[in-house]
Amino acid sequence: MSLRLGDIAPDFEADTTQGHIHFHEWLGNSWGMLFSHPADFTPVCTTELGRTALLKDEFGKRNVKVIAVSVDDLESHNRWTPDIKDVTGSEVNFPIIADPNRNVATLYDMIHPNASEKATVRSVFVIGPDKKIKLTLTYPASTGRNFNELIRVIDSLQLTADYQVATPADWQQGDDVIVTPAVPNDQLEAKFPKGVTFVKPYLRTTPQPNK
Repeated sequence: MSLRLGDIAPDFEADTTQGHIHFHEWLGNSWGMLFSHPADFTPVCTTELGRTALLKDEFGKRNVKVIAVSVDDLESHNRWTPDIKDVTGSEVNFPIIADPNRNVATLYDMIHPNASEKATVRSVFVIGPDKKIKLTLTYPASTGRNFNELIRVIDSLQLTADYQVATPADWQQGDDVIVTPAVPNDQLEAKFPKGVTFVKPYLRTTPQPNK
């Protein structure tokens, strides 16, 4: 069965390039981003893991732990990581899960037989500190992910978790946000002291609350 938003992210044990982990224990009170790549020693994946390593500080500022997975074994991961540094200039600074038995890939439904019987698709799971799945994305093997967009989505998820707001199309840090319909008009002043603009009766905007 496919995982859905709000489901508890399946827990597991696995060997990684940074040691053996219990996934929920490893996450602790952090946010997490688990993402799969189809295979080691493939061109798009090499660029993706290098880009992830380059964004370490951005993920760190957001209290996000990043972890990758493919159905390759630990020896393969360790032979591949020097290539990633050579190509992208970035040392891999996050764990890569070894999943040759496809335990994690199966738990997270990362193998789509219509795409490949053996390799994982490019799945992304953003997981909150409550261990619930907050976001899922799936890309085909031919399309590399936009990691700036993943950072943007995490910013939105964290903002909307703390305030009764939603983010509009193409929202970026510092832009106005939308007040959720659950907030009655007589509570607007108390909840949003920066002010609220009525665009439509059902569309109310306010400056980003945590800026």
